[in-house]
Amino acid sequence: MKNDNILDMSEKSRLTADITLLMLKGAGYAAVFVLAIWFVIAAMAFIGRILPEESRDTPDPINRSSLMIEVAPEVAQV
Repeated sequence: MKNDNILDMSEKSRLTADITLLMLKGAGYAAVFVLAIWFVIAAMAFIGRILPEESRDTPDPINRSSLMIEVAPEVAQV
C-alpha cells in the first residue's frame, strides 16, 4: 500500500481530519443551497417592490366567489 502521509499524522488524526473536511464540504454545499434560495426570494421581493402601487390594488383575476358547483339531481330509485 502506498504511504502518502506527507504530514506525518497518525491514522486517528488523519481520519479526524478527513471527516472534518467532509463535514465542512457538506456545510459549504448547504450554505450555497440556502443562499441560492435566499437570492431567488430576494429577487422576487425586489421585483414586487419595483411594480407600480396600482398593481397591488387590482382584484384577483380568478373570482372564486362566483364559482358554482353544480350538483347532479338525484336519480329516483324504484
